[in-house]
Amino acid sequence: MEIQSHIQGIPCIIVARVCINRGSYSRDAASDWDYYGYEEIDFEVLDRKGYNAPWLQRKLTSEDVTRIESEIAKYL
Repeated sequence: MEIQSHIQGIPCIIVARVCINRGSYSRDAASDWDYYGYEEIDFEVLDRKGYNAPWLQRKLTSEDVTRIESEIAKYL
């Protein structure tokens, strides 16, 4: 999955490699993580032309990561 985004004002493409959203809300769940669930998202940053951009990924702040993860979750 690819979405258009930006990092520090620089346009880029975000490719979601792993997106897991689990939760059973079952009384028989083994732990609170199994009951309430959790979300695991792993993504890669590409430049506007679609090339891997490690220089841009190094510019990620924690706010950028949170925003991008919510954009991916919203897309799904």
